[in-house]
This record gives sequence, C-alpha cells and structure tokens, in this order.
Amino acid sequence: MANSLRAVKLRIDSTKSTAQVTKAMYMVSQSKVKRAETRYKNYKNFMENIGDLVVSVVNSNHYEDEVHPMLKEREIKKIAYLIITSDRGLAGAYNSSVCKAFEEEIQSLNGKEYICSAIGKQGHNYLKSKNHPLILKEQILVRDDVMFLDIVPLAKKVIDLYLNKEIDQLVVIYNHYVNSLTQEIKKEVLLPISEINGEASSVEYIYESGVSHTLDRILPMYVENMLYGIILDAKTSEHSARMNAMKSATDNAKEVIDKLQILYNRARQDVITSELIDIIGGANAIGGNN
Repeated sequence: MANSLRAVKLRIDSTKSTAQVTKAMYMVSQSKVKRAETRYKNYKNFMENIGDLVVSVVNSNHYEDEVHPMLKEREIKKIAYLIITSDRGLAGAYNSSVCKAFEEEIQSLNGKEYICSAIGKQGHNYLKSKNHPLILKEQILVRDDVMFLDIVPLAKKVIDLYLNKEIDQLVVIYNHYVNSLTQEIKKEVLLPISEINGEASSVEYIYESGVSHTLDRILPMYVENMLYGIILDAKTSEHSARMNAMKSATDNAKEVIDKLQILYNRARQDVITSELIDIIGGANAIGGNN
C-alpha cells in the first residue's frame, strides 16, 4: 500500500511539473500571437499598396502588348505545391492538417504531374519521408522572426519554373489565421496571377522602359511579397495553434491532478484505516490477555 501511495504521489508531482511547463509555453505563445498578428496586419497594408501599383500598370492604356506570361492562364499539365508548416511540434493539428490537405490535393490530380516543396522543417521532413518530388532539397526554416530574404530563393525558383513553362500552376497550402481560436486550411493559387487585390490609381504614370518591361520587374516582386504575406499569416496561425494546444494540455493536466489527488486521498485513508485496525486489534489482544 505504501508503494502505491508513493507511485501516485510521483505521478502527481510529475503532472504538476508538466502543467507548469505547458502553462509557461501558453503564456509565451500568447505574447507571440499578438506580435505576429500586428506584424501581419501591418504587412497587409503594404501589400494593398503593391496591389494598387500592379493593377495600375496592368490596366495602363500604354499596355498594348500580349498578356504577360504570369497573368495568362494555360493548360495545366504540371503543378507546383508549396506547403507551409512549422519548424517545431506541440501545435496541435497545425502541421498534420496541412499535410492531409496536400495529400488530398495529390489524390485529385487525375494523372497530372506535380512537384512540391515545404516551408518549415516539419513539412520538409514529411515530404521527404513520403518520397514526394521536391523543388529544393534544402530545408527552409520559418523562425519566429522570419525575414523576407529567407523565402526569396524558393520564390525565385518557382517563378523561373513557371516562366520557363516547366510548371503551369503554383499552389500554396497553409493555415489561415481567422482569430485566436480558429485557423482554417486555405489553398491559394499564386501563379498564374488571376486576381490582384488593389485599385487602379487615377495618376498617369510614364514608363521609361515600357509597360511590359515594368511588369517583368513588378509581377515577380508581387508574387514574392504575396508568398511572404502568406507565411506571416501562417506564422500567426502557428502561434495561435500552439497557444490553444498548450492551454488544453494545461487544463488536461489539472484534471489528471485532481483525479490522482482523489485516488491518493482514498489510498491514504485505506492505509490509515488499516493501521487503526491493527492498533485496535493489538489493543484488544492485550486487553484480552489481562
């Protein structure tokens, strides 16, 4: 019985330690969510300005050439997929839901070719373990302070593949941040550029190098910035998912502690009752002998 008490006590102590860790991680993630959300919203304002510029150039009266390749849809024979995950776990279904959505996309291709890549260590390891054809073999990490320069090599690679007609579509799968309690899987087509979020300016621009050459410069820039904005969105979702996961873990740990405490109290009462019975039995035996 004493051994049972010690075992329950050890479980209570270890669960309390776990609860302290998960609570600390919850508080850290909570602060990171606020910072990431602010950063993402600020970047959205920047993207709106970029969108206005691109719309103004595309709708320019001087633009009389053939539709730019990045704006022109073509028959889809090969698709490039980018999945955005995290570098670390302990974020609930954040990574698994993206991988599941990607697998569903692959199964619905009906014989079309595809290549893929992941932004985030978890996604890269997943694609590699499943032997999916990779665009880049190197890992692209998504640290908390992810910088624009971190994703430029991959962005330039997929843009070049599209312009060289080695792929016909670029699709990004990621967790979209709705609010602190909700994230949803989103699939976004970045190439070809079918919809630009922006309004044409009433200002008349003069294009020294021509509209087509200007589009050659700003459309890749637009796609790179769109991808970076999606990563900031996904990073906000990651912190939010980890915050919720740690809160659930802490709450579950408290429930386990309460149940173990009841079990410990019952075991302790059994020990006390057993000791009292032994004492009373011994006393009666002594009294009976007298």
